[in-house]
Amino acid sequence: MSNMTELIGNNVYIELTKKSYFKGILTDVGSDILVLYDGQKFFYIPWLHVRSLQLNSNTNDQIDNPIESSLAEETESISYRKILTNAKGMFTEISVIGNLSFHGYVLSVLSDYFVFYSPVFNTMYISLSHLKWITPYNKNITPYTLSNTSLPVNPSNTPLLRSFEDQLKKVEGKLVVIDGGGDPMKIGLLKNVKNNLLEIAIASGETVYLKLTHVKSLHLPNANF
Repeated sequence: MSNMTELIGNNVYIELTKKSYFKGILTDVGSDILVLYDGQKFFYIPWLHVRSLQLNSNTNDQIDNPIESSLAEETESISYRKILTNAKGMFTEISVIGNLSFHGYVLSVLSDYFVFYSPVFNTMYISLSHLKWITPYNKNITPYTLSNTSLPVNPSNTPLLRSFEDQLKKVEGKLVVIDGGGDPMKIGLLKNVKNNLLEIAIASGETVYLKLTHVKSLHLPNANF
């Protein structure tokens, strides 16, 4: 990590898993997360998904240092969990599934997942190990031009359990959408959560088993938790 800190303040190229690329100024580095400024926004990227990082020596492709401060500058030591905690209540964009990103608010950060409220998808449970990056929007931006009164940033008072698996057990017997719903095999009735497996009855009535470790997000369609 000491070698990485030497790059702080420099323009860099970053490649993430799934062939996603970023370029900008490396503004901070922690043991499990880094901060990149792309000229417009700060991106907070867990090291778990960084495939490579290298210095950008192209003098015609440089980005100026940011004027505004990042979430990392509001804490003594930067960490993935602290960044998520600092982002609570801020309108943000997060990347979890391929090219699909979600827009909304971090509500709570638990042991291996966090709760995210999206005006489109409502309350979502998202695995900490699958968040690719998070970036806050400008404070003057309102989601989808909606008024603040139509955004229940804390839509549920239901107690949260510490682990992702235990929390998902609470919605057994309900229709769920997994990983954004792009795959019909990940939409159905959640029948059982046990031994790192989700048992789901899909639209045809067939049973599909999904490994919990590969579940990136889960929400209930047209309903809050």
